[in-house]
Amino acid sequence: MTIGTGIGANYSSRAIIGSFYERLANTNPPAWVGNLATRVESNQSSEDYRWLGMTPVMREWVGGRAAQGFRTNGINVANKVFEATVEVDLDDIRRDKTGQFQARIDELPGRAQQHRARLLSDLILTGESGLCYDGQFFFDTDHSEGASGTQDNDLVFDISNNATGGTSTAPLADTIQGAVLQAVQAIMGFKDDKGEPMNEGAMNFEVHVPVTFMGETLKALTMPLVGGGDSNVLLSNQFRLTPVINPRLTWSTKLAVYTTDGTTKPFIEQVEQDPTMDAIAEGSELEIRDRKHLYTVTRIGNVAFGMWQKACLVTLQA
Repeated sequence: MTIGTGIGANYSSRAIIGSFYERLANTNPPAWVGNLATRVESNQSSEDYRWLGMTPVMREWVGGRAAQGFRTNGINVANKVFEATVEVDLDDIRRDKTGQFQARIDELPGRAQQHRARLLSDLILTGESGLCYDGQFFFDTDHSEGASGTQDNDLVFDISNNATGGTSTAPLADTIQGAVLQAVQAIMGFKDDKGEPMNEGAMNFEVHVPVTFMGETLKALTMPLVGGGDSNVLLSNQFRLTPVINPRLTWSTKLAVYTTDGTTKPFIEQVEQDPTMDAIAEGSELEIRDRKHLYTVTRIGNVAFGMWQKACLVTLQA
């Protein structure tokens, strides 16, 4: 059954589902989602991730080959089912002359993609209390594996060192610049379980801040001069820093820096099923009994902490 609105719209369930998939194919989450999360396809209720350390370093051949085993740290990530459902009244559809019903349906693909950003943002906010593969909090002061030594990716930046730095909740550009530089320096220095540099060739970084830091962050990362004429070392040819203003971050005194170089990423996006749409519509018991249709979107997957060595949290403190 096709229900017309008088403006030529096709409100059959087949047309609506087709429109959903067409829009979904042309709708993406914020770019940072793909930059920070490794997508892993799943075909079961949960997946085990065995972080096996880094491959052996090259050595001089002395007395034959020296095979080395792998470390066996790991985590298990269970898939979860997520849904969004729209209930519509047939009479409302019939009377809709302005396309409001179709507008609601058309928002579903965007909602499905935004949900990916929501899950990762919620995960990031738990970074100081959520465990990652090494048994430590993702953002922690005492990560240690093999020959790495103790390493800290939960930093504190003392804003009192900056005379014009603002406050911890309203930092100025030179404070943000100093905090970001501290984080980049830490990331560059992280070592793997063999004692080798993890991010030796890192050049690309993302700086994630809450909305309240937006203006000064843009100044800190894009202006050629900050702090009354001091050169902005963050704009040197060696590094490319991209500001990401994430309105889902509820921090008031924190920012996070990630390197986006390399094949491993700070987070895991596990996907068992990409968004799908189903309908209870024409000819259904619901239509006959209640004069309603249901359109529901389902997505199955989860997110998890990946390589903490690709990330640093910085807390601004007076």
